[in-house]
Amino acid sequence: MRILHLHSSFNRGGKELRAAQLINAFGKSVEHTIVSAQPDAMGAAAAIDPRMNVRYPDDFPSLAGKPLPGRLQRLAKAMQGFDLVLTYNWGAMDAVMAHTLFRDLHRLPPLVHHEDGFNEDEADERKRSRNWFRRIGLGRISALVVPSRRLEAIALGEWFQPEARVVRIANGIDIAAYAKKPRPDALPRVIKRPGEKWLGTLAGLRPVKNLPRLVRAFADLPDEWQLVILGEGPERDAIRAEALRLDVAHRVHLPGFVPEPAKAVGLFDLFALSSDSEQFPISVVEAMAAGLAVVSTDVGDVAAMLAEANRPYVTPPSDERALAASLAQFAENEALRRGVGEANRLRARAEYDEKAMIAAYRGVYGRALGRQSFP
Repeated sequence: MRILHLHSSFNRGGKELRAAQLINAFGKSVEHTIVSAQPDAMGAAAAIDPRMNVRYPDDFPSLAGKPLPGRLQRLAKAMQGFDLVLTYNWGAMDAVMAHTLFRDLHRLPPLVHHEDGFNEDEADERKRSRNWFRRIGLGRISALVVPSRRLEAIALGEWFQPEARVVRIANGIDIAAYAKKPRPDALPRVIKRPGEKWLGTLAGLRPVKNLPRLVRAFADLPDEWQLVILGEGPERDAIRAEALRLDVAHRVHLPGFVPEPAKAVGLFDLFALSSDSEQFPISVVEAMAAGLAVVSTDVGDVAAMLAEANRPYVTPPSDERALAASLAQFAENEALRRGVGEANRLRARAEYDEKAMIAAYRGVYGRALGRQSFP
């Protein structure tokens, strides 16, 4: 079986790492071809088991450009010869449009589209022109997969997708892998020292994650608290500048991307998310699996994801004082942190194990192919 993956980016992010997770689960009998709209954004390839059958062609038509008929037809022709096409986010929408327009002419395979969220330019409101393009482009796909209730509502209400086409699948992880406490020196360039408490997060260092907001909310925590931000991206200098401005740079650490979060998240004593936009962040599930309490902006499905005891600590994105107050409340009360963290661990175990997610994706892809099983 040959599957074509068309990504907006294949850098290390939630949707990309989930795609790698599924590729590994589907095994060596499937051949995967992966294309990125940003050809140099291929960092998630490192998460794919080297034993898998994966290609990264350099001659596939560009996913970026004006949606002119000739270019769309070239994209459509490039989809020939595959059994299934999987597209991801707005950056691959031209390919979705090409498939809709030329599916019959070129006898193209079925296509399943995945939407996982938006950049800062559509975090609060989708662009009208893009919504029109999505409505037309999604018109003949086999399924639209989303991870969150908010995205499901957008797909139904803004993109006018029929209910039978929209499938919500919660992101899942290997919950058991997060049960073991990591060593204090598990991270590069930073060691957890006796007496320290760590406020941690995992995020691409991008504007939509608003990590300078987290630095500001953290700044007044007691001196034993350190802020550890795991990830890479263009906002590194902005984060450092805010930490220097607030005179907490000695307590703010950016060790970089961690390929195996299960070996690091357990070092945190508290987890925080400061984003302007999310849908169903895997990092929150990872924190829950590690038994952590979570302080977060109220974005996407975060509040619904968490255990009920944790929900009062989800704050409006515009209210930095509330975010800081929630951090302070957990920082000064270890019993509260432990109790809420254990409630999150139990919820993660019950709701977000990867086995259920993988089975759900097998079902969607199998139905698209008209098969009872997949692969």
